[in-house]
Amino acid sequence: MSRIKNISKNECYTAINVGSMDTWGEHSIIHAVSGLEVKGKVFLKEALQSTGTEISFSVLPPKTELPYFHKHNKDEEIYIILKGSGYFQVDDDCFPITEGSVVRVAPQGIRGFCNTSNEQMIYICIQAKENSREEYSTDDGERVVCEPKWKYYE
Repeated sequence: MSRIKNISKNECYTAINVGSMDTWGEHSIIHAVSGLEVKGKVFLKEALQSTGTEISFSVLPPKTELPYFHKHNKDEEIYIILKGSGYFQVDDDCFPITEGSVVRVAPQGIRGFCNTSNEQMIYICIQAKENSREEYSTDDGERVVCEPKWKYYE
C-alpha cells in the first residue's frame, strides 16, 4: 500500500511526501506484468504528475537480490544507493556498490543487483528517455527576482 501524502500543488508544481526513509519498506505496488505485490517500492510519476521522468524509492531486504534482470526499450536508469551494499551487474560486468554509489544504465543494458549486507538496501531509481536532454540545467535555467515566502514562517 502506498503511503504517499499530498502536500501542495497547482498548475506549476506538485509536492508530496513519501515518509521517512525508514518507512519506505512499508510501501508496496502491484507489479504491472506479474500482477504480484512488490513490497518496499513506491513509484512517484503519477503522484507527482511527472511528464519526463519516473522516480522510484525502493528497499531491498538484507541478503536478497532483485527477482529478475531487466532492460528497457527507450529509458536509461540511474540508481542511487543510499544505504546498504552489494553487487550490481550490467550485461557481463559485475561490480561492488555501497552507500553513495550511483550507476547509470543505458536502455539496452541488462541489469540486476543484490544486497549482500545485513541491513536493508535503500535506493532511488530515476528513469528518463535516453538522449532526451536538449541542454543542461544551467543552459535551460533563467534567474528571476522573487521574494522568499519562507521568511514569513520564522
